[in-house]
Parts: sequence; structure tokens; C-alpha cells
Amino acid sequence: MNVIFTPDFYYAVLGVMAVLAVIVFIALQRLNAPYGINYSSSWGPSMPNRPGWIVMEAPAFFAMLLLWLTSPRAAQTAPAVMASLYLLHYFQRSFIFPLLIKGRNKMPWAIILMGLIFNVINAYLLGAWLFYIAPPDMYSPSWLASPLFILGTLIFLCGMWINLRSDYIIRHLRKPGDSGHYIPRGGMFRYVSCANYLGELTEWVGFAILSWSAAGLVFALWTFANLGPRARSVHKRYLGEFGDEYKSLRRKAIIPFLY
Repeated sequence: MNVIFTPDFYYAVLGVMAVLAVIVFIALQRLNAPYGINYSSSWGPSMPNRPGWIVMEAPAFFAMLLLWLTSPRAAQTAPAVMASLYLLHYFQRSFIFPLLIKGRNKMPWAIILMGLIFNVINAYLLGAWLFYIAPPDMYSPSWLASPLFILGTLIFLCGMWINLRSDYIIRHLRKPGDSGHYIPRGGMFRYVSCANYLGELTEWVGFAILSWSAAGLVFALWTFANLGPRARSVHKRYLGEFGDEYKSLRRKAIIPFLY
């Protein structure tokens, strides 16, 4: 067996990623990732957002697909269904979402490369678990009828809907040629400043449940470690820009009523 599919190597990478998630969460309390609303040219060379998102996200799609197609478990139904849910998310993020982006914002190459590495490692952790590391009898076809899979899938799909709906609301805040900032309203923006991040976090919590795996849990942890502080930063920016009008909405940053 290739060393990267041995349990010792796999769990070492998983442990490192879990520790790094905590470190990243702490670091991002003081450091704003410079893309989107927080873009800064101080991070060096940049590229337009559309190709930047494709370069950053597409490797996750292809890494999972490669792990699936080259695995001796490629024909097993339950792992294939779970991998398909993952691929559904990353197909949208890699090849549809970037084409819908409006405006001419840029993304630093440093952020793109860090995101690319993170995405490939997480694709490895989830894909290797599903198709190589998980006990051979864990994901029998009956897993698809289990309460964990059904509940997790419903949460995952709910998160995807929240994410897509929130992205739609954000894209339609401005009219063509307008560069102003506006308060997003509707959907889960009734409760949080970053409903799109809430949607993505919900997806990966759902995936952790439907796969009932440490890899899924670490991915959900990483999602919060990355998006939680960013949502908090956006929330503070809205409060500073819109003042009492925004404060009166009583929104949280990313988790309704909590955070």
C-alpha cells in the first residue's frame, strides 16, 4: 500500500490539521485574510477574483475525483454517494460560483496558494478515509439508510441551499456600475452578518455527521476556524459603516443567536 494510505501516515496528517485549525483560529482573531471585502494589496501580487477562485477551489474537486476513481473501493455505493456530495459542493464552488462573481476585485496569490494547499489536504483526508482508511464494512449500502447519514445529508443540503441563496442576495446588492456598500437582507441574513459562511459551515457539519468520521469533524472545525473570525471581522465592519441602523438588526456574525 502507498505510504499516504497507511493509517499511521493518515492519522498523523489528521492530527496536525486539527492542531493547525486551532492555531489558525487564534491567528485570525488579529489578522484579516485579504480577499473579498477585506482585500489588501499589501499581500503582494494578485489576480482577478474569477480565475483566482477556480485555481484555489478546483484542485479539491479533482483530488477527490482522483482518489475515488483510483481506489479499489471505487464501485462501493455508500462511499461513492458521500464523495458525490463533496464533489457537488466543489463543482459549484470551482466552476459555477466564480463565473457569477460581479465586480473587478482581486485576490492575492498568497491566499490562493494557501487555500489550494488546504483544499487538497482536506480532499485527501476525506477521500482517503472514504476509499482507503475506513473499516471495509463500515460503509455498506445499508449506511445510506442509517439515521446518521439521513440527518447529515439533510443538514448538508440545507447548508448548500443557505450558501447559494446568500450568495445570490450578495450578488444583487448593487446595480451595474454601483460601487456602494449595502446591508444584505433576507434569508439567513435576518440572523447573521455572513449567511453565506453559515451555509458553508452547515454543509460541513452535515458532512461530518453523514460520514461520522474524524476527517469530517476536522474539516468542519477548519471551516469554523477560517470563516468564524472572518465573519466576525465583516460583522464589525458593518457595525462601523452602518452604525445604529445595523446594530438594531441584532444579528450575530455567523451562528444565529450565539456567535
